[in-house]
Amino acid sequence: MLRFMCVGDSMTIGSAGEHTWRQRLWRHLRATYDRPFAFVGPRETLHDPATDGPDSYEYAGDAAFPRAHLAGWGEGWHHMTPLIGGAVREHRADVLLVSLGLIDLGFYTNAEQTLDNVRAFVAEARAGRSRVRIAVMPVLTNIRVDTDPSFAEQATRFNELLGKCLADLDDPAAPLLLVPPPASYDFHLHTYDGTHPNAAGEQLVADAFATALWEEWGLGGPVAGLT
Repeated sequence: MLRFMCVGDSMTIGSAGEHTWRQRLWRHLRATYDRPFAFVGPRETLHDPATDGPDSYEYAGDAAFPRAHLAGWGEGWHHMTPLIGGAVREHRADVLLVSLGLIDLGFYTNAEQTLDNVRAFVAEARAGRSRVRIAVMPVLTNIRVDTDPSFAEQATRFNELLGKCLADLDDPAAPLLLVPPPASYDFHLHTYDGTHPNAAGEQLVADAFATALWEEWGLGGPVAGLT
């Protein structure tokens, strides 16, 4: 059985009442991948706006969706690097689907420092499971770029550096994949608050991961516009 682990920040954990891109990707894989697979991870909940904590199980959509993940509201590479080795080891993750960086660049580290955490994350993940595959989404910027040129510059810089970093660290035994971000993604249109994806945004992120998994690693199948 192939085990996927979604790793991310608030865009990945989602909030109470949302489907999340995780569920939309799961629906695609369930329809196209003809072998057993699972979503794994140490967490299951959504963010609950009422408590401002990871307290909600109120997912929209399919009740059969396996909720396991490693994502957190306000968490980035900076936070996940110390956790990933143990999580990969304990849950025997085969494929990591990673969407991180917005929080780091917004509050903790510049582009180069964030890249140091990417390198450490990859090393820790491989220490947890030597043949783990890692697919990484570049930073999808938010409305802050409209008012903060320095942040916009750092996000652009990080995304430029990320591709080279993953290419340098790539290993046929434990491959790394840069996921092309959805070309049509626009935080003015595909988020509900300038940062967090609405239903259309969730689908675009899920489709981007699904397309990369199929085209690069032969996992799943072509995206057929599942919603």
